[in-house]
Amino acid sequence: MEKPLFPSEYMRITQGYDEGTHKSSFAIDNAGKDSGISDIYAPYTGIIKKIYQNDANEVWLESSDKVEYPDGTVDYMTMLFAHANSVDNLFVGKLIKKGEAFYKEGTKGNASGNHCHFECGRGRFSNSGWHKNSSGYWSIDNGERPEACLWIDDSIKILNNNSYEFKKISTPIVEKPKEELPPKQEDVEKEKNEEKPVEEQKEKLKDELVPKDEFTFVAPKTDLYGVYLKENQKLTIEELS
Repeated sequence: MEKPLFPSEYMRITQGYDEGTHKSSFAIDNAGKDSGISDIYAPYTGIIKKIYQNDANEVWLESSDKVEYPDGTVDYMTMLFAHANSVDNLFVGKLIKKGEAFYKEGTKGNASGNHCHFECGRGRFSNSGWHKNSSGYWSIDNGERPEACLWIDDSIKILNNNSYEFKKISTPIVEKPKEELPPKQEDVEKEKNEEKPVEEQKEKLKDELVPKDEFTFVAPKTDLYGVYLKENQKLTIEELS
């Protein structure tokens, strides 16, 4: 199950929620590394549900499956992104993979300086996807604090978190294999001594299995017999009474 990740490589929040033009909403502005135009990455695998080009090129991205929220809740998530200068590469129904650079910072709409305005909403996209809040600003439906929706990991550089505490995805600790030390000399000698009795038994068994040079042959009847002798072997013929 995916954990929605903060959608920028650099966290530099220039306007928090419930302040200024974000009054009565949980929207934040993130300006990335510097004043340039940075990529925005899909926080989860999702499907574009709506594009509104008459204002700030707003795009709604709904998770294609349920995701895990930092508090352990499992549910769908929908996010709204705004201010990209162009969304010509996007269309409703397009599948965006988690981590894919699909949007950019910009100044389209009511914006001074390149940044991305984004909002998180619990659940799936429905109706128009937003509403006019009590302060007169358009906000995503079922809005929720970004730090209650998004995770961070070691790939995200925090320049200004606006005092928001984002939960971090823990990186598994991989233990290095222990270095094998050479065996101590006394252990080697002990092992050799333990092997000696076994070797002695093998030699004894070998001697028992090897046929001896001496043998006795009793003729079953009077006949002609042949004997093949090796060099230095001795043959003794004895008449039995």
